[in-house]
Amino acid sequence: MERQYLLEQIDEAAVVQLYADGFSALPLNEKILIWHLSQAALAGRDIYWDQRYRHNLEMRGYLEAIIRAGRKDAAAFDPDTLAEIRRYTKLFWINSGPYNNLTARKFVLKCSFEALATAVSVAEAAGEIADEPGMRVARLGRLRAAFCDATFEPLVTNKSPGEGKDILELSANNLYAGVSMADLDGFEEQYGLNSRLVKTKDGLVEEVARVGGLYDDCIGRIVEHLKAALPFATSTMRTALEALITFYKTGEDADRVAYDIAWVADKESPVDTINGFIENYMDARGVKGAWEALVFYVNPGKTEGIHRLAQTAQWFEDRMPWPAKWRRTKVVGVTARAIDVVMECGDSGPVTPIGINLPNDQLIREQHGSKSVSLANVNEAYDKSLPASYRQEFCWSPEEVARAQKWGSLASEVTTAIHEVLGHGSGVVEAHLGGRPELALKEQYAGLEETRADLVALYFVGEPKIAEIGMVPAEHQTEIVQAEYEAYARNALVQLRRIREGTTIEEDHMRNRQMIVHWLIANTKAIDVRQRDSKTYYVMVDAAAFYEGVGRLLVEVQRVKSTGDYAAARAMFETHGIHFDPSLRDEVVARVDKLNLPSYTGFVQPDLSLVHDASGDIVDVAISYPLSLEDQMLRWSAAR
Repeated sequence: MERQYLLEQIDEAAVVQLYADGFSALPLNEKILIWHLSQAALAGRDIYWDQRYRHNLEMRGYLEAIIRAGRKDAAAFDPDTLAEIRRYTKLFWINSGPYNNLTARKFVLKCSFEALATAVSVAEAAGEIADEPGMRVARLGRLRAAFCDATFEPLVTNKSPGEGKDILELSANNLYAGVSMADLDGFEEQYGLNSRLVKTKDGLVEEVARVGGLYDDCIGRIVEHLKAALPFATSTMRTALEALITFYKTGEDADRVAYDIAWVADKESPVDTINGFIENYMDARGVKGAWEALVFYVNPGKTEGIHRLAQTAQWFEDRMPWPAKWRRTKVVGVTARAIDVVMECGDSGPVTPIGINLPNDQLIREQHGSKSVSLANVNEAYDKSLPASYRQEFCWSPEEVARAQKWGSLASEVTTAIHEVLGHGSGVVEAHLGGRPELALKEQYAGLEETRADLVALYFVGEPKIAEIGMVPAEHQTEIVQAEYEAYARNALVQLRRIREGTTIEEDHMRNRQMIVHWLIANTKAIDVRQRDSKTYYVMVDAAAFYEGVGRLLVEVQRVKSTGDYAAARAMFETHGIHFDPSLRDEVVARVDKLNLPSYTGFVQPDLSLVHDASGDIVDVAISYPLSLEDQMLRWSAAR
């Protein structure tokens, strides 16, 4: 039977099953290790849900109660109301709340609040809601605007609120409470990454996420599962996990640094995890870390090429186009592997990255190195679930379509590897920044860093060394580069399908791609903007000009990062990366809707279960594929 990847599509969101084919062949101790680490991941899931929006968990509770009751007795509900709540709930699960993961914009229920309230009453009568008597109506009433008003707290992260407006006050996430940028003048954060900042009558207070502090229940359970994993870990991984446990207990930045160093030092373990407060995209300031967790094992068959790339990192560093003073004289500790993911949650799932380079701490990168992973099974699932019409609609010619079909997957895989290994892992910043360029570049930092990594990938994908180390076939490298440059140009157009309201881009990866392409359009002859049959196309017409322009822009982007030039970073994105023509967006949306093409994807994870013998000993860990977002989300919430 043919394997099922695309499970369903809800509005513009595809739901895709993720497979981990190599899991069953792993040694038993590695399977058990993965199981414990997956339990640690699930234990922290609600941290991210709470960080993302203060009403998230309460809203999710009502929605899931309705879905559970509807599965038992659908006839008890108005069918149109139940169908709409199910649609909304699936989007709510995929996006970890009522804000689109890519656009940051709020989506709302399409039924009335009164219809929702009636459905909640039915669920309560079915025993699915445990509110205290008389409290349910008041509690639900407080959520009316959260469920139904798109103008109430419309953006989870707002990095471009307009002149004179505050990026924190106009961001709906729960990383701050009552805090404005002006309140931060003169305030020194001790726990920037892993705290919630609250304004009280006595001043600003950092609520620190740690055992006994903020998110104590979740973190306590994470620690329990990490401790259970220790006997099955390699010695180097055990050292890293013990350091992570210490950090979760104390919350101190020095212990976070010790963990990051220990994690980077573990270069050979076949199983690994990312668990903690990691990426700062959700914070408009670019300081606070969103909680996430991934659990994965090495895919040996796909690791060889990316491993060789890491081994030659110094060769590429020496040939970066920027001045030598911003190059690393000694690249240390760079490792890279292709992996198969078994569990992703929090900020990394259901909407998932395709490549990761950590840690984000600039000083640790420079002094100890970094680890890059390419999520091989995620890339495969994306590719297998992508309709052919997606490429055909936005390619200018049959030859471009053919190149995309033949080389698009490989080109994307290689540039993602270069982006993570060489892009994020390269360069140095000037001493006056103290290893913290994000503090100088503020809300522009994340977009700038993603721009820099993309430019490094575009700059080196055509380098003969890439073929020499076996990442692409030398005889086809020119065609692969052309396919990648064409796809990159197209993407700046196609990604507008994701932003169905407003005229600005908030998500940092989308800003970075938009900025690069529009800078190239404005400053080179590499890309033509063409019209045919009232349709717009971004056509890459000169690969040499594309490469030359990428090099020029990369030098400037590295200068901005290395010196902390906030004004230049802001001007770069304001000019080329944030604003777009809504009529062009409307055209793109009409084209994708006509073909019923998804704008983004949420993944259903594999399920793991312990297998015991008659004496109770673990003899295996079984893997299965639920093929249902609804089943998995309800099960995960029930396991809290």
